[in-house]
Amino acid sequence: MFPASKQAIGMDLPAGMTLLLTLGVSGLILYLSIRTSWIWRHLPPGPTPLPLLGNIMEIGRSDVANSLKKFSDKYGEVFTIYLGSRPVVVVTGYKQVKEVYLDKADDFLGRGDLPAWNNFYKSQGVIFTDVLEWWRELRGFSISSLRDLGFGKSGTEDGIQEEAHCLVEELKKTKESFIDPQLCLRKAVCNINLSTMFGNRHEYEDKDLVVVLSCIQNTFAAANSSWVQMYDVFPCLMNFIPGPHHKIFQFLDKLGQYVDNRVNINQKNLDPAHPGSYVDAFLIKMEKEKANPNSVFTRSHLLSSALQIFFAGVETTSTTLYYSLLILLKYPDICAKFQKEIDHVIGPNRCSTIKDKSSMPYTEALIHEIHRFIDLLPLGVPRKTVREVTLKGYKIPQGINILPLLSSVLKDPTCFKYPAEFNPENFLNEKGEFQKNGAYMPFAAGKRNCLGEPMARMMLFLFLTTIFQNFDLKSSVPFEELDITPLVSGFGNLPRNYKCAFITR
Repeated sequence: MFPASKQAIGMDLPAGMTLLLTLGVSGLILYLSIRTSWIWRHLPPGPTPLPLLGNIMEIGRSDVANSLKKFSDKYGEVFTIYLGSRPVVVVTGYKQVKEVYLDKADDFLGRGDLPAWNNFYKSQGVIFTDVLEWWRELRGFSISSLRDLGFGKSGTEDGIQEEAHCLVEELKKTKESFIDPQLCLRKAVCNINLSTMFGNRHEYEDKDLVVVLSCIQNTFAAANSSWVQMYDVFPCLMNFIPGPHHKIFQFLDKLGQYVDNRVNINQKNLDPAHPGSYVDAFLIKMEKEKANPNSVFTRSHLLSSALQIFFAGVETTSTTLYYSLLILLKYPDICAKFQKEIDHVIGPNRCSTIKDKSSMPYTEALIHEIHRFIDLLPLGVPRKTVREVTLKGYKIPQGINILPLLSSVLKDPTCFKYPAEFNPENFLNEKGEFQKNGAYMPFAAGKRNCLGEPMARMMLFLFLTTIFQNFDLKSSVPFEELDITPLVSGFGNLPRNYKCAFITR
């Protein structure tokens, strides 16, 4: 009898569990469907989401920005997609994105969900924190301390000029052979950021410099992968699934250890009367605030802020510089006009200076067009509503993720004469004078725009003018065969690898 009962129980238990599981999943799907339906009625229109999956099956993971632009053609400039069960309001076009960034900036100051980055930083640091009080204090301090260090102004110009000279000497060592210049360019950019954040640079042969650059590059590449995109949609599930998406945390851990070691060195050698870096200024602020139990100036915020600013500065500017050379190889006629202006204004011997920009309208237009065309972060960085807000007639509740699609602004046909092609005339008037354009937003805009914009623009100008003052570039293949479309287009647009020779002028 007992054996028979055990056998019956053995048969009934799995059946019961299956029934419970089926009811549970059905209930969850029903709940999410009802919840989704309710939110759907109160948000802008968009493609119909599947339960649990949302719209991920309709978004091309190899080119997310263009997938979203196609939705915009059908549903309008403001529409809603679902990443799993999470609604995201996508905002496209200059007029509407400007409303988010500038006209109603205070309503959209929250940091949107970025699960992979949030998992690592735990809302610490100036860029990724979603606590507004922390962000305001860290941002204000960061702007002030970087300004005191001459960030993006004449105070850092000498350092960039010296690094540009080091880069030229390094490129001369290649003896006009064909090379992939990526590592050389990244070393130069990284050293400027190292000097700003920690107070000194690495020699180009230093193994630590190569390791750090490798970690930064691998982290950004991982962030663009399909695996990390899936993590950002299903973070709770993907935490328990083995796969390449976990590598992003390994790379970030290595970078965190590097920053921790550099902070320890700065702490040992700190001179409170003469702060020489961002980290020095933060350490001094920590000491002043140590009696305040609620202070945001803690070691964890220091480590996160230093890593975030350093990472963003190195990756974005070095990738832009690398992409720039590829574009100028592709368009030798544009490169010739650029060099002609360099020869006329700067000449062959003296260093270029920021003051030269005012006399170089074609170069200024060229650099703006590089930023516009490469569209480095096509999706922008998500925001979140901090209160209910009306956008294009729709009432959007507090706490909703907002994705201002930067790509749709930088390629807006109502703002640029040649939105789909590379052409410096997008920033030149009929007289050949440089002309500003409000839709130039590669660094976002407003109160939560990129901290490093002034420095990034200064570096690109000084590095490019110095390189093309000293060298003519020769492609390893005919320029007609060069492909300037992105190799990867996800969180960021990554250029294809190429080889060129630096021919001394």
